[in-house]
Amino acid sequence: MSRFIDDVIKTAQTATTGMVTGAPAAKARVTWPELHRSARRAAGGLAAAGIRSGHAVAVLAGLPAEIAPVAQGIWLAGGSMTMLHQPTPRTDLTAWREDTLRVLKMIDARLVVVGAPFEQVVPVLTAYGIEHVIASELTAGPDHDPVEAAEDDVALLQLTSGSTAEPKGVRITHRNLYANLADSRAHLGCDESGVMVSWLPMFHDMGMVGCLLLPMMTGMELVSMRPADFLSRPLLWAELISEHRGTITTAPNFAWAVLNRQLARVPDGALDLSSLTVAGNGAEPIDPSTMRRFVEIGERFGLRPEAVNCCYGAAESTLVISMSAMSDAMLLDRVDAAALEKGQAVPGTDREIPKLGRPYPSVEVRVVDDDGTPLGERRVGRVQLRGESVTEGYVTPGGYESARDAAGWLDIGDEGYLVEDGQLVVCGRRKDVIIMGGRNIYPTDIERAAGTVEGVREGNVVAVRLMAGEDRGRESFAVIAESKLAGDEAAEKAITKEITARVVAEIDARPARVRVVPPGSLPKTPSGKLRRAAARDLL
Repeated sequence: MSRFIDDVIKTAQTATTGMVTGAPAAKARVTWPELHRSARRAAGGLAAAGIRSGHAVAVLAGLPAEIAPVAQGIWLAGGSMTMLHQPTPRTDLTAWREDTLRVLKMIDARLVVVGAPFEQVVPVLTAYGIEHVIASELTAGPDHDPVEAAEDDVALLQLTSGSTAEPKGVRITHRNLYANLADSRAHLGCDESGVMVSWLPMFHDMGMVGCLLLPMMTGMELVSMRPADFLSRPLLWAELISEHRGTITTAPNFAWAVLNRQLARVPDGALDLSSLTVAGNGAEPIDPSTMRRFVEIGERFGLRPEAVNCCYGAAESTLVISMSAMSDAMLLDRVDAAALEKGQAVPGTDREIPKLGRPYPSVEVRVVDDDGTPLGERRVGRVQLRGESVTEGYVTPGGYESARDAAGWLDIGDEGYLVEDGQLVVCGRRKDVIIMGGRNIYPTDIERAAGTVEGVREGNVVAVRLMAGEDRGRESFAVIAESKLAGDEAAEKAITKEITARVVAEIDARPARVRVVPPGSLPKTPSGKLRRAAARDLL
């Protein structure tokens, strides 16, 4: 039996903790032993549907209470799991259908498990002759003994963010999964005394691995709400932390910015955040001002500053690559901006970037130049990984694709550097870097400057690279900002002028174009991350 499945079963045999779902309307709780019994029946239902060891099972479901036993049931039946991308109200359903059919063919899915609220796709699956089963009916199957799973069997095929014409799935084995989860358990001190509170979607690696499988394996209590409930009422997130004495929660930067605005209107002492030991920020660039604001507001509700935790991860490393120490408040590296643009992280005062902690024991990290030569401390280069929690490769429409070089290193696509104590600092995505006059300008710096302009929606600004020939024959960039004042010609003109002035003052570079668009215009992944490449289409 794989170590991951073995620990899940051991937790199910002894734990008194469990999973709370359905807040706010229909809250319910199931213990981990009760969930395991449902998972064994789901495994029986899957076996009855023909699933055998090594078969791929796709899941399209949105309710945590349905997803959890189905996921565990797939592994107990010996299969691998793929969470399909979920359509949103803004999704082009025709394009989504075609993308989904490509994914199902790519992973050779033997079965699709459909749960609420996506039952309306069943006729499509039927029309294309795709085997499927309803999630709520699956747990009516007979009890099924766990199938032996080897460490190098595929447990999870994690689809890369956003649907594309060429889908790709990261192959996460039981070995990868256990290595990363065991590191998180040790780093965070996860056991039955902890309480995880999450709204993250489970088709995202942070939502699935960090906020479902970590509690499932370690016995933490899990309070899981739907992303739609957070988006419609963000304060519910903090209310559940307060009510359930949450100890760990995590989310991308944009969500913390949203929560800050909500908490600012709550009377002192109306919530209790004193139980939090980890308020993690990851999955997208971290804005230090957002987390400083969270600490400032949160102290009115008992939040301890050292709870703020910066982390760095990727699907290719199962989830976490590095995470700041539990005892530290948010640590920032202050550097000279001009030197940073030349590839040197020289200590200074005009640029601050979060330190993202030391790499996990199961992940080895190095920084190299374009020729693959390792760089020393405070030299900016390409971030590469290898280790037990790092994937060997991808499933693609053309078959298996290796992710590593001959020495086992995987290039993650980010630029960054290592500091004196071994902590990692990430500057940005390599493909998004804007090169002007020999300078490497990171879009996140432009976005932070533009985001401070009055009238611009915080966290809803994107800077996009314009290649040579797109604007006046040289490489430049454009800024697109959401504002409730979009459509008011005078207001748009004033915001455009102020964005330009603020970016020039702080970045010393002038945008070729600035566009002000209505709220909801910027393209995002289903988990809320900005899609810079897609945003270019708005120009």
